[in-house]
Amino acid sequence: MTSGLWELVLRGIWTTVQLLVFSALLGAAVAFVVGVARTHQSRAVRFLAALYTTVFRGTSALIMIFWIYFVLPLSFGWQLVPMWAGTLALGLTYGAYGAEIVRGAIAAVDPAQREGGIALSFTPWQRMRLILLPQAVPEMIPPFSNLLIELLKGTALVSLMGMGDLAFSGNLVRLALQESAEIYTYILLIYFVIAFLLTRGMRGLEKKLKAGVGKEPRAGTGAARQPEVTGVGGVS
Repeated sequence: MTSGLWELVLRGIWTTVQLLVFSALLGAAVAFVVGVARTHQSRAVRFLAALYTTVFRGTSALIMIFWIYFVLPLSFGWQLVPMWAGTLALGLTYGAYGAEIVRGAIAAVDPAQREGGIALSFTPWQRMRLILLPQAVPEMIPPFSNLLIELLKGTALVSLMGMGDLAFSGNLVRLALQESAEIYTYILLIYFVIAFLLTRGMRGLEKKLKAGVGKEPRAGTGAARQPEVTGVGGVS
């Protein structure tokens, strides 16, 4: 390929990375807010959170992108640029899947941990912030890693509204060179490399979050031996 075509591909990679970061941040925020709301004491709050996850998990991400980009301007008279339309659609859609990960991880915490917080007269927010989330978050990382890879692959959907992401740029190069096998092989490899880097990064984050779990204090610190933690909220 010529330098100009490679520049086009590089711009597509940068657009894909931007979209991935923005939609992942939005999706993570949505996941934690809605996931925590799924465990709320109020039945109304739980119902609204469940309704959100049901709606967004039950609709197509592609149709959601089209709806936000093409229908909203007709309904409200304002137009989102493709980057923010894609970010909003993907973040809200994948955030609904993430909310179930958050809810499941919180529910998996040993009930004795909750009872301990109640015995200490913690408020529900204090129990969530000081007891439940610190134990639940490390268990969320592996499924969040899978969801992040799915989000990366989902970013290719924005190419259908003319956004210059990696998939769109690759198709332009294919049309210019009339070399489908070569170009799409390059695109597959680029997606694979990005996914591999994301996976390694998430594994490092998981190890960091679990660094102190199940380890005895170092010799010479004078600290008393602590029971070894074997899982979320559990002791051996």
